[in-house]
Amino acid sequence: MPLRLALMIEGQEGLTWERWRRLARAAEEGGFESLFRSDHLTGLFGDSRRPSLDTWASLAWLATATSRIRFGVLVSPLTFYHPALLAKRAAAVAELAGGRLDLGIGAGWHEGEHRMFGIPFPPLKERVDRLECGARAIRALWQGKNVTLAQPYYPLVEAESYPLPPGGRVPLLIGARGERRTLRIAAEHADEWNVTRVTLEDYAAKRRVLESHCATVGRDPGAIARSLMVPVLVGRTSAEIAPRHARARAIFPRVPEDERGWRAAGFLYGTPAQVVADLEHWQRAGVGRVMLQMLDMEDEAAIELIARDVVPACR
Repeated sequence: MPLRLALMIEGQEGLTWERWRRLARAAEEGGFESLFRSDHLTGLFGDSRRPSLDTWASLAWLATATSRIRFGVLVSPLTFYHPALLAKRAAAVAELAGGRLDLGIGAGWHEGEHRMFGIPFPPLKERVDRLECGARAIRALWQGKNVTLAQPYYPLVEAESYPLPPGGRVPLLIGARGERRTLRIAAEHADEWNVTRVTLEDYAAKRRVLESHCATVGRDPGAIARSLMVPVLVGRTSAEIAPRHARARAIFPRVPEDERGWRAAGFLYGTPAQVVADLEHWQRAGVGRVMLQMLDMEDEAAIELIARDVVPACR
C-alpha cells in the first residue's frame, strides 16, 4: 500500500489566517493526503507573542476551503475540552467536510501553558485517567442513541448528541508512548495510533506493546492504523538545507544542532532521495501515514520540493 503523507504544523508558533490559507492550498495542490495542526493556546518554544490561530475555528474553515484532503488536530488535549463538547465540535466539522476530519486527542502535557491561563493541570495519572474516560465518552455519544455511562470525570446520564458525524463516527487518533497506560488506551479506543520522537527501534518496541494490549482487550491490532509524526529538513544540497536548519533552530531552539543529532533522534534529514529512503524504512516497519512536521511553516519552497520529489515516490 502507498504511504500516506501529511503536512503537520505547530499552529501556536505563528499561524495566521493567511499562512493557513497558503498551507491548505499547498496540501491540496501538492498531492498530500492530509493536513494536521497542533492545539495550543500560545507559543511554547521561544516567543509566546507569536500568533496562535484558534484550532477549531481553523478546522471549520478548512472543511469548506478544501475539497480533497483529510485534515485534523494532533492533538486536542482533554484538559482544554470537555469530551461532550469535543464530540459535538468534531461531528459538526466532519459533517461540513463530508467526513474528511480525523480527531486526535491527548492527555495534555505543557504545565506552563495551563498555569498561564488558569486551566487545571492534574497529576499525570489523573490526566491519563481522563483521557481514557474521555475517549469512552466520545465514542458513546456517537452511537446515535440515549446513553448512560457510569464512570469518573465524564459520566453520561441519558445523554444524546445530534447530529451524528458522517457514518456515525470520526476516526479517533490517540498519540501514545506510555507502555503501561496510554498504549493500552490506544489499543482499546483508537482508530489510529500516532507516535512521535522515536527511532525505528523504539517504534518496533512500542508496536509490540500495543499489540500485546490489543490481545488483552480482545481487539485485532490490524484494525488500528499506525502513524508517525516526525520533523523533516529537506533540500537538494547541503547548502540548501543549512539555512533551513538554522531557521528551524531559531523557531524551536531545542531541536538537534547538526545532522548527526537529527538522525539519531529518528528525524528526517537530507535530499528528497534520502528522505524517501528513510520513509521506506518506516513503511516497512508498519507505519501507514507520516505527518511531516514542518518546523518553519513559512518555507513554501521546502513544501513544494516535498510535493514534487517525495510525495510521488511514496504513492
